[in-house]
Amino acid sequence: MSHRCRLYLITPPKFELDAFAAALGDALAGGDVACVQLRLKDAADDEVLRIGRALLPIVQAADAAFILNDRPDLAAKLNADGVHVGQDDASYTEARALLGKDRIVGVTCHDSRHLAMEAAEAGADYIAFGAFYPTGTKEPKHWAEPEILEIWAETAETPCVAIGGITVENAEPLVRAGADFLAVSAGVWAHPEGPRAAVAAFNAVFERAAG
Repeated sequence: MSHRCRLYLITPPKFELDAFAAALGDALAGGDVACVQLRLKDAADDEVLRIGRALLPIVQAADAAFILNDRPDLAAKLNADGVHVGQDDASYTEARALLGKDRIVGVTCHDSRHLAMEAAEAGADYIAFGAFYPTGTKEPKHWAEPEILEIWAETAETPCVAIGGITVENAEPLVRAGADFLAVSAGVWAHPEGPRAAVAAFNAVFERAAG
């Protein structure tokens, strides 16, 4: 298996900026990270922009993409690398219109290959399936099985992200099923040995599965 999965980091639901900026830098020093998604569901627009402006250069300095959750309008203001939209957020079409053709637009597709095909055909840069495992970040309304990753990998070219309760311990079945990226939040930030060790451990899983 030559395919190598990559890590898609998601910020914690709440954090203190200075302390988290240090933790983020530490995590990014642990190994390959494809992108970092700033996910602040309940923050005011000006707070999202303030935090985004502080974190974006840290992410980009590590050669990772800075993705904003939900808000293509704010992603455009931040000059972020892309945006991730859910089924209840701005549409893919709106996001693409705001960000242009050269930035990343990813779409949540839950456990639905139909939604994933629609997003891929529209031009999404990646689609996200999940939740695969219980998660404390939010209460999942949809559950996905690794089989959906296998089918997608065999039938589609658009990259797929697996999300939901993923840790170093439970990651490998999703990688072997064909996930291109694993979206992880608490699995990195709450890792007992710290975020840098967590990123290194995820990369070790990816290397083992790719070999």
